[in-house]
Parts: sequence; C-alpha cells; structure tokens
Amino acid sequence: MKKSITLGLFLAFCLFGTALSAQNYKSAIGLRLGYPWAFSYKTFINESHAIEATANFRTWGYLYYRYTRLGVAATYQVHNDLSSVAEGFQWYYGGGVGVGFYRYNYDDVFVGTESSGGVGVNLIGAIGLDYKFADIPLNLSLDWQPNFGFIRNGGFGYDNGGLAVRYTLGE
Repeated sequence: MKKSITLGLFLAFCLFGTALSAQNYKSAIGLRLGYPWAFSYKTFINESHAIEATANFRTWGYLYYRYTRLGVAATYQVHNDLSSVAEGFQWYYGGGVGVGFYRYNYDDVFVGTESSGGVGVNLIGAIGLDYKFADIPLNLSLDWQPNFGFIRNGGFGYDNGGLAVRYTLGE
C-alpha cells in the first residue's frame, strides 16, 4: 500500500508538473512524510548541488514490547533540470550516510525483562523530484532512498523515502 501511494505521487508529479511554474531557492526546512517521518533541512552549496540533513524519532510498542529509534542522516544531491516538464522542475540523485540508535524492551510478568539496543550505520542512495512553488515559499520533493545497513540488522532496505514539504529560506 505504501509503495502504491509513493508511486502514485511520483506519477502525479510527472503528469501534472506542466501546469506549475518553479523557481530556485537557497535552503528549505520542514518535514519528510514517508518512512521514516523526519525533520528535514536542505541547502544548496552551488547551483546544482545540495545537501539534505534529516533527523527522525520513532517509538512504538504493543503488549509487553517497546521499540525506540533515533536517527540522523545526510545526503549529497546532484540536481538536474527538467524544464521540458515544467520551468524550474528538477530531478536529483545522490547518496549519503545515516546513523540510528535503537533500543528494544520486552517486559513480561511471567517471562521477565529483556532489553537490548545498539547503533546502526547505513549507506543511503537517493533519487527524486524537486519543485519550488513560484508564488509561495513552499518546496516539495518526492524521493526513494534505498539503503544498505552495515551494523546490526544490516542488509538492503528498499522502503525508505517519501514526500518532503518544506518552507523555503532565501532565493
């Protein structure tokens, strides 16, 4: 279901982007809605290269089980013009690294208490679309961020990415 929604948003960006006009921006701050939900700050270091930093916190549990995670990541992005779709519309690719700190707690009256935690390190890829509205200070980006974990619960992860909604700072 989550993949279908992301794919639908991606296609909507591609199909309906011709009715929009865009302009450049220097930096933007806001939320990434997807997996994982995160705070996002993106800044351009030159006309086509940007760095995006994210921070996320997640906690959930059921019955006797509780999981908590705090993560930070940074990706370097190379932006490319898609003016054939819409003026100023861009696509980007890049990569980066993420670090996550997590803890599992299991507390059962009959079994006892178990707890573990650790640190996870991931290499992150990124490919997406970026758009800045001309008349309001709003930036949207939609991306997919496959990753590969090295420490604890490592392996390939294909389900990261989402829609970023950010307030732009500077032109």
